[in-house]
Amino acid sequence: MPKFFIKTYGCQMNERDSEQVAHSLLARGYERVAHEAEADVVLLNTCSVRDMADQKALGKMGMLGCIAKERPHVVFGFLGCMAQARGESLLRDLPHVDLVVGTQKFHRVADYVDELVAKKKSATAAVNARGYNRMDDLRVSIVDIAEEAGLQPTIRDQQLAPRQAAAFVSIMQGCNMHCTFCIVPHTRGAERSRSIDEIVSEVRDLVSRGVKEVTLLGQIVNLYGRHKFPKCDGKSPFVQLLEAVHEIDGLERLRFTSPHPIGFRDDLIDAISRLSKLAEHVHLPLQSGSNKILRAMHRAYTAERYVDLVRCIRQARDGIAITTDIIVGFPGETESDYKQTRDLMEEIQFDNAFVFRYSPRRGTPAAAMPDQIDERIKEQRNQDLLRIVNKSARRAGERLVGCNVEVLCEGPSKTNPARLMGRTRTNKIVVFEGHEELGGELVDVRVQQANGFSLYGTPVLPT
Repeated sequence: MPKFFIKTYGCQMNERDSEQVAHSLLARGYERVAHEAEADVVLLNTCSVRDMADQKALGKMGMLGCIAKERPHVVFGFLGCMAQARGESLLRDLPHVDLVVGTQKFHRVADYVDELVAKKKSATAAVNARGYNRMDDLRVSIVDIAEEAGLQPTIRDQQLAPRQAAAFVSIMQGCNMHCTFCIVPHTRGAERSRSIDEIVSEVRDLVSRGVKEVTLLGQIVNLYGRHKFPKCDGKSPFVQLLEAVHEIDGLERLRFTSPHPIGFRDDLIDAISRLSKLAEHVHLPLQSGSNKILRAMHRAYTAERYVDLVRCIRQARDGIAITTDIIVGFPGETESDYKQTRDLMEEIQFDNAFVFRYSPRRGTPAAAMPDQIDERIKEQRNQDLLRIVNKSARRAGERLVGCNVEVLCEGPSKTNPARLMGRTRTNKIVVFEGHEELGGELVDVRVQQANGFSLYGTPVLPT
């Protein structure tokens, strides 16, 4: 059977979509390989939220053109957000690309791959029989970026690695928020939520296969089901879902990402205070500390409301970690606007933050706004905020030195395979000594050292 290689550019949702595609191909007998040079099918699953991911994926596919010349039977495809946004133009710009599949058609990828593998095999045989060296006249391609109604039940199935103890579960697709900097409503479409029963069934199946931690994924995850399912006893559909998943026997930890500040109502704060399986970590995108910039972004909250929300979350759960996203250099961001963001970062002291330079995305309102910021200024602000983030993260790590923390072991460390790594309930990375058999297990580790964003320690032996 053919071999396939899939590489993901983007967020956890892209990773989850890739695993769905991989599962469907494995179910048909395809073999997954670790390098594109070994593959008969090469798929790049792409994000379009930031220009860097776009450029990386385009550059990678361009480099793969040499494989296409040497092995003309290989199928090359783009999946995901960039495929959705660019469509058929990808075939014109990269002639060796055969497949372009958008964000609502991941469940159809295996069918398309089967079709293209057969056609290219036949075309290659025809070219060889005629003595040609090129397949240009026999080129086959498929582009599918059409919307598809009722596709929520197709968001399922994923391949688990041996001893894999953490998994992502998509609970919804799309977004209705229309932040002015964001292309997601264009590439992912409108909000569409799965049923609670479907999600609980998937999580229960994952737990039966050894998964101990699940992260619920959604573009605006805490707005899950708001237009589809009713409130019950004053609880939003999202809180109802959290409670249902929380009841699953064998599940140890529950996470969710990424929420929006406007989705944090009293019922969700209450759930954080009482659902013990909810991990002590909330990723809460801020984007800017300037109310003027927040309005220009269409973020629908103020810096003051955000600070109040952080206070409520910290009061709801002792020791909870809060991380965030920040955009610097949004159009019209003055030094005063930037200083307000900087001051707020100093005030809140996040456990970690992802800082991005504003990247204009084609077709978004912000891309056409006046007063675009010079790249040099963006970079200066980016580096300045990163220094604040690094100090704050280091302080958060140093507070744990000498403490015992519960770590879900993910297996060998990527930077040092001789050691193991895992994450605390507050989502901090811990590297420690131990046997590979600890992979997938919950381990108590005594933290001995904090270094940047990682902690180092030794397992606590039972007495």
